[in-house]
Amino acid sequence: MSGEFRQATPVREPFMRIVKRDGMRVFHRIWVRIAAIILALVVDALFIYFVTGLNPLDVYGVMFGGSFGSKIRFLWSVRDLVTLLIVGIALAPAFKMRFWNIGGEGQILMGALMSALCMVYIGTKVPSGVLFLIMAATSILIGAFWAFIPAYFKAHWGTNETLFTLMMNYVATAFVACSTNIMRGQASSLGKLNMGNKAGWFPRLFGQYFTINVIVVLSLMVLMYVYLKYSKHGYEISVVGESENTARYAGINVKKVMIRTMLISGAICGLAGFLIVGGKDMTVSVNTAGGRGFDAIIVAWLAKFNTFTMALISFLLVFLENGAKEIASNYNLNDFASDIISGVILFFILGCEFFINYKLVFRGKAHKEVSVRV
Repeated sequence: MSGEFRQATPVREPFMRIVKRDGMRVFHRIWVRIAAIILALVVDALFIYFVTGLNPLDVYGVMFGGSFGSKIRFLWSVRDLVTLLIVGIALAPAFKMRFWNIGGEGQILMGALMSALCMVYIGTKVPSGVLFLIMAATSILIGAFWAFIPAYFKAHWGTNETLFTLMMNYVATAFVACSTNIMRGQASSLGKLNMGNKAGWFPRLFGQYFTINVIVVLSLMVLMYVYLKYSKHGYEISVVGESENTARYAGINVKKVMIRTMLISGAICGLAGFLIVGGKDMTVSVNTAGGRGFDAIIVAWLAKFNTFTMALISFLLVFLENGAKEIASNYNLNDFASDIISGVILFFILGCEFFINYKLVFRGKAHKEVSVRV
């Protein structure tokens, strides 16, 4: 006599496994991030005390003073914040589409270079208003063009956009290095452009040249939020980012969306170059972008492409950067020690995103039905 019956036999699970969360409430996410910052401060305090022998509270006070110790330091922090924020805004649509635009540095540099060339060669030949329009237009166009090249290759031939955009940064750096050598002529350095007539320098508003930068970036922050969240183009970007096959099935022209989105991303990076030259540095060099094209990746990713949240993340990164510089100068520490302090905080903030999106499930018992033949 033979037959078949099903018997539930226990199956031993791994001690720990990672499971994606269905979702976490906003309130809980906020507390996770606060807890991450508190833990980071505790770890930093231990490092400061046992390695440097300094009082952690004094060091934290110096960090705070690096950004808010005086009116001028606060204004410089605002200036740096809006510069980083506009690059984050530029990268947001590309990253939401899962197009890894690592070329923000190059797009900023090319935009800055075009603005500087306009200042040098036509700065005194046209009225100020016309000069600003030309500077802005050329910077936006060259930034868009610099982003169009990898987007076109990706859309039509499936090239790796990460490597392509990264290599474009080196090409842009070479262009800027060559052009600045030509512009400086026999001088030892390029220095600030048009120091005598200040052609191409933004007018002072409320006593600062970068006030226009603040106005432009805040306006872009609102516009990009509306564009990504409520426009048809923003919807198409989301669908393409989730699945290109689904987008094609829905009738979305993936190539068109890819190229259009990168044109927008590159154009805003080019605009960032214009704002840096006209309202912040008044010159151009290979260090004009200052790594913001890479820092902005963290800004865009941590903020989940929400431009208002990007402002908070940008503030945090600027605070850490300025604080680290102040620690190094006040306590005569090398840059590595101060970078460790800011790096630990950033590490915990990045790490907490894991616990927001995933959870750890420890060993339990599961039952699996198996067929036994007798």
